[in-house]
Amino acid sequence: MIDQLLQLAWPLHLASTFYMVGLIWFVQVVHYPLFAAVGEDKFVAYEEHHQRLTTWVVGPGMLVELVSGVLLALTAADSRSATILWISLGLLAVIWLSTALIQIPSHRQLSTGFNASAHRRLVRSNWLRTVAWSGRGVLILLLV
Repeated sequence: MIDQLLQLAWPLHLASTFYMVGLIWFVQVVHYPLFAAVGEDKFVAYEEHHQRLTTWVVGPGMLVELVSGVLLALTAADSRSATILWISLGLLAVIWLSTALIQIPSHRQLSTGFNASAHRRLVRSNWLRTVAWSGRGVLILLLV
């Protein structure tokens, strides 16, 4: 069972990491900036739907990426791979912390109505996740 899980870890990690890299760039360049175009009269409903639906798109990818990344780091074959995997997990910690401490609170504030300041904070702070996920992609490519 453990051997089968280890065999799946790399393909799952590659797929989930690059899924999240692509998704975060879409969110950063297209999705979050378009919040400003929704209109105040429809924004609360839009934000509610956004939060609910985004959880289904983002959550599984983030969880698979975390579990497979930890598994790979704990079972790395050599010190170079282990170092790169632990650094990439450090970037993942930055992503999860940013999500919990900045993006989720910003979305909560926006759920009561469009707020230009909260929207700006959401878009600007999301660059941290965009850069961190991109960095993870580069690090994982170094190992492939």
